[in-house]
Formats: sequence, C-alpha cells, structure tokens
Amino acid sequence: MHKQMMTAAPAERQTVPQRLHSAIRLLDGVPHDLIALIARLSIAAVFWQSGQTKVDGWHVTDNAVYLFQTEYKLPLIDPWIAAHIAAFSEHFFPLLLVIGLASRLSALALLGMTLVIEIFVYPDAWPTHGTWATCFLVIIAGGPGRIALDHLIAKWFVRAS
Repeated sequence: MHKQMMTAAPAERQTVPQRLHSAIRLLDGVPHDLIALIARLSIAAVFWQSGQTKVDGWHVTDNAVYLFQTEYKLPLIDPWIAAHIAAFSEHFFPLLLVIGLASRLSALALLGMTLVIEIFVYPDAWPTHGTWATCFLVIIAGGPGRIALDHLIAKWFVRAS
C-alpha cells in the first residue's frame, strides 16, 4: 500500500529518487520504431552525401579516384575499383536504409565500410565513426522498426506460413 501512495503522489511531493524513476519510465517509453527510423535516415544521409561527392551524374569522378590513390591509400585494392565500390555502396545501401529494405544487411555493409575508413583512412576520427557505428548497431541488433519494408515483408511471410 505504501508503494501505491509513492507512485500516486503529486509531482511536487515526490522525492528525488521518485522523480528520477518517473523520468526513466517516461524515457523507457520511447519506441524502438522511432529510434530505428531516425538512425536509418540520419546515417543514410551521411553516406549518401559522401557518395554524391564521388560522382558526376552516373560516373565516378577522376577526383574520387585521385583521392583513393593519394589520400585514402587502401591496401590490397586498386584505387579505381575502390572508388567505384565506395560510390556504389554510398548510394545503394543508404537508399535501402531509407526505404527499410534489407536494413540489417545494409547497416552491416556500411558498418564494414566505416571500419575500413576508421582503420585505414582516418584513425583519429573515431568519435565520428563511433557515432556512425552506434546507428548501425541499433539497426543491426534491433531491426529497422515497423516503419520499414522489412517489417511489411516479415508480416507477409508470417501470414503466408
């Protein structure tokens, strides 16, 4: 009975721990669907914009190839091939994330790309790459949420079985 009175107490009569508990319960109510949607859209924009710097129309620019030759210098891969793979990946996987199709796979692919960038290109940019990785891990671990084609496809498969 005492516990009931504690939770029903007006806000001005709540203790600090009770207020903290109330705030935590409110934050626990933030739906994963919203978090996943924001993660998908925001990280997709980062990679899409990067991809746009590598292309002119449908063609990878000479400048992009030059950057892979001189600044990025990835081991074991030809700069021309790396520039084309990066340009494709930075457009294809963000598009899939935005529509929520193959979301976990797309997030995993871009997480791999982020790890390559962190390890071989800009190792001092770990705070930025850590933020990106967090968005990807939210999607990989928790899925894309209900505002995604993946969710509709999964529902269809459940009905069909």
